[in-house]
Amino acid sequence: MKVKKIPTRMCVVTREKFPKQELIRVVRTPENNIIIDPTGKQNGRGAYLKKDIAVIQKAQKSKILENILEVTIPDTIYEELLEMIK
Repeated sequence: MKVKKIPTRMCVVTREKFPKQELIRVVRTPENNIIIDPTGKQNGRGAYLKKDIAVIQKAQKSKILENILEVTIPDTIYEELLEMIK
């Protein structure tokens, strides 16, 4: 019997690889809107963050998501991410 491969993705802050279910995907849509993608299937450029309060706060402070997605990210997105984790 074949073992099913588990897809892994890298957190943009910690640079660690995790299974997709352990990460949160933030997407820049083709219309340059920023959304949080709980399904992992939205169309657009995505970046993954570890489900950890410290990681999200570090991403906000260092503006790493803005550099990767090449768009300014409102504070409301970070607040939504923190609410999802709690």
